[in-house]
Amino acid sequence: YLVGLESEVEDRILSHSVLQDQLINPKNGESAHKHLKQQASILGHLEELNLLYGQRCFVEFGAGRGKLSHWIHEALRTHEDPKAREDLQLLLVERCSTRFKVDGKHQDAGLEFERLQVDIQHLDLSRVPLLQQKQLPLVGVGKHVCGAATDLALRCLLGTAGAGDETRPASKRSKPADEAIQDPSLTPWPRPLLGLAVALCCHHRCEWRHYVGQEFFQQKGLGPAEFSSFCRMSSWATCGLRPANQEPPSQNPSNQRGEDDAHQPVEETDAVSSFLTAAKRQQLGRLCKLLIDGGRCHFLQTRGLSTKLIGYVDTGVTLENVLLTAVPSES
Repeated sequence: YLVGLESEVEDRILSHSVLQDQLINPKNGESAHKHLKQQASILGHLEELNLLYGQRCFVEFGAGRGKLSHWIHEALRTHEDPKAREDLQLLLVERCSTRFKVDGKHQDAGLEFERLQVDIQHLDLSRVPLLQQKQLPLVGVGKHVCGAATDLALRCLLGTAGAGDETRPASKRSKPADEAIQDPSLTPWPRPLLGLAVALCCHHRCEWRHYVGQEFFQQKGLGPAEFSSFCRMSSWATCGLRPANQEPPSQNPSNQRGEDDAHQPVEETDAVSSFLTAAKRQQLGRLCKLLIDGGRCHFLQTRGLSTKLIGYVDTGVTLENVLLTAVPSES
């Protein structure tokens, strides 16, 4: 199943001028510098795909503090074309309450920020009041959208109902999110998708019930059991070089955002490490990730989108360095 997957990720590291001053600012520490490199490359890819422009709504999934939306705002605020600053909406989706939100600094800006505190699987973008009023086409973005949250985000953007809604957990939501998922008086409207750029991570936290690539797996004779095995082995991509007896880093299972590779578990055992070298485990882990992402690409392609998996930053910045992009196919 993993044969021929090695060459399907294109390495293409880009940047954007709006972050240049911060990238060379010596006051930024190593961690901040790594995040800035990732944000700069994502903006570079959005610009290359002709997605970094006004007259649209950017939906940032797993927004956290909203840094990616902040830099999108800054890039368009300083754009040489005045039309790039027109009719812009930034919608930040995060299920957890977040401190030190960057979007709070833009309350007086002419460009509008809106934050929804809601789990992605319960969000219907067609019923968000602000989007109904403006009816702007959508661009999906995210920096390290963790595990199943990526699949839920793709379903949300494509208007595909997610599985497992009958087990919907109780959660605290802000008023806008309540309106977006509960108000029957709101009439759904078509949501044209201009494209997306989502940095992937934490494949070990994917779930078959939410996975958008089920058809892709089933065409290969694979099912939930095999999917679960590939998810477990995917952690070798970032933990394969750690000694088998070393403790994994602490995890936050409620987080929809996997900050780089900090939440990757160690799935190694003495039996595995006895016949697979650390380098081989890492290679197999990356191929497992690629197979899972292949299903996501297949899902998007069957819905009229052209997709790419791109190594958008160096592995020295983060081992979770694959960006999924999609735009409507020319055909």
